[in-house]
Amino acid sequence: MSEEAKEDVEEKEESFNKSLPAPTTSMERYLTELSNYPVLSREEEYKLAMRYRKKRDLDSARKLVTSNLRFVVRIANEYRNYGLNPMDLIQEGNIGLMQAVKRFDPTKGYRLISYAVWWIRAYIQNYIIKSWSLVKVGTTQAQRKLFYKLRSEKQKMDLTDETLSAEDYKNLAKELGVSDQAVIDMDRRMGGKDLSLDTEVKGDRDITHLDFLVDDLSNQEEIVTRAQEEDEVKKGLEAALKSLKERERFIIENRILKDNPLTLEELGKKLKLSRERVRQIENSALKKIKTVLEKRGVNQ
Repeated sequence: MSEEAKEDVEEKEESFNKSLPAPTTSMERYLTELSNYPVLSREEEYKLAMRYRKKRDLDSARKLVTSNLRFVVRIANEYRNYGLNPMDLIQEGNIGLMQAVKRFDPTKGYRLISYAVWWIRAYIQNYIIKSWSLVKVGTTQAQRKLFYKLRSEKQKMDLTDETLSAEDYKNLAKELGVSDQAVIDMDRRMGGKDLSLDTEVKGDRDITHLDFLVDDLSNQEEIVTRAQEEDEVKKGLEAALKSLKERERFIIENRILKDNPLTLEELGKKLKLSRERVRQIENSALKKIKTVLEKRGVNQ
C-alpha cells in the first residue's frame, strides 16, 4: 500500500472514531475499554496458563484475566434485577475470575471460562447476599440457595409480596423441595428492610429509634479497672513463662497459648517424647505458672 493510501485510510478511521458518541458513564467507559482485550484462542490460553502455572508469570495471568473480562459482564448482567450497582457486581465477578486463574489447571482439557464461571458466580452471589441487608439473610449454604431460587420461582409464578397466601407458600415449597416454613422465613428475611436508628419515631420529631436502645456497656470506671486487671494478668503470665524451662515453655506455648494448639501426640513427635511424658511436663509447667500467678496476686 502506498503512503498516500495509508494516510487516506488513517484519516477515514480517525474520522469514524470521532463520529462515535463518547462514553458517558463508568459502565460505558468500562465496556469500551474491554474491546482492547481480544478473546484468546485455545492454544494461546493454554500456553499462557501453563506459563503461569509453572513460572507464576504475572504478565501471563494478567492476559488470562483481561481476555475474559467480557464474560464476567455477561454473567453479572444475569443479576441486574437485585437493585445493586452493576459495576459493583462486575468487580466482584472479576475477583472471582482472578481466583479461578490462580487455580486453573490447563491440562484438564477445558477452557478457562468453563472453570471460572463457578468462581465468578460464587463471588457475585456472595456480594448480593451481604449487600441485601445489614442482617444476613442466608447464613448456611442451603439458605443461600433458597434465597436465589425463591426469588426466581416467585417471578415465574407471577407472585408479589402483597398476593402471597398460605396456598402460595405451599406451592412455592413444593416447587423448591423445601418446607413451607423455610419458604415463609426466607420470604420474610428478603422482604425486611434495614432501619436507620437515627430515623425519627412517627409522630415525634425529637425522638429517634436510638433513644429506645438500652446501653448495657460498662461504665468508664469498670472499663479502666478491667484493663488494669488484664494488664496484671499479662505481666504475670509473662513472668510465669520466663520461670519455665525451655521445653516446658515450648509445650505451654504450643499446647495452651496457640490459636491452633498442637496435640500431645504432635508435640511428642517434635520433642521425641511419648504422649504421656508430654502430658506430665505440661501438668508440671501449669503448676509452676499457677504458683507464680498466686505470688503476684493474680486471680485465675
